[in-house]
Amino acid sequence: MKDRTNWYSQKLQQEVLVVRWGEEGVPVLLIPTAGGDAEEAERFLMMDALGPLLEEGKFKIYCCDSVAGKAWVTQDGSPRQLSRTQNQFDAFLHEELVPAIRHDCNSPNAELVVAGASIGAFNALAAICRHPETFSTALCLSGTYNLEKYLDGEMNLDFYYSSPMHFLPNLEDGEQLQKLRERFVLFAFGQGRWEAPEESWFMANLLGNKEVPNRVDAWGEEYDHDWPTWRQMLPHYLGRLHDGEL
Repeated sequence: MKDRTNWYSQKLQQEVLVVRWGEEGVPVLLIPTAGGDAEEAERFLMMDALGPLLEEGKFKIYCCDSVAGKAWVTQDGSPRQLSRTQNQFDAFLHEELVPAIRHDCNSPNAELVVAGASIGAFNALAAICRHPETFSTALCLSGTYNLEKYLDGEMNLDFYYSSPMHFLPNLEDGEQLQKLRERFVLFAFGQGRWEAPEESWFMANLLGNKEVPNRVDAWGEEYDHDWPTWRQMLPHYLGRLHDGEL
């Protein structure tokens, strides 16, 4: 059920690990949290939680190393370099990883679900907003969507085009926005420790102003910004998505 693949990414100029769980079903790209690697979700028992969906052949889960998230958290470079890495990570996802996933699925035009928690939610939202022709649904859990705090006041175009909070307000009517309006974004968060619900509400309102379908789900105060919360959220929403009830 598990398959591991390493390859050298031309976009990132480094080795990356990609892991797949499941044999058939709708492809889901699950992007790790800030410094996580491709097997982070497994270590934190997410694959156990997703077990029934995988065993029933409803979904195939793909994870990759969180190259950009790790760079932000470790501050490995200047703000300009970090922003470039973020933009390169998007290029890796869209131009290298997505074609590999489609090849693995024997479906050259397969549409993907994209999901993530914390900074993984930032990347999931960025993926669907930048490439709505590729991703059908984004499941954004306990998202951190404002990374400007890492820039030390040094805004640049790499960061601008990587950050939905910044580029969406200025996105004009055209093919990208029209396609995005055919997609769906789910924002979910707990109201316990370390959560920042205001960031999800901000992004939901921003998408709403652009007529992009989305919904906000607030879970209770017992749900912290942590893996036990996400292990309940992701199987719940994928199950509802499969049943056409999302």
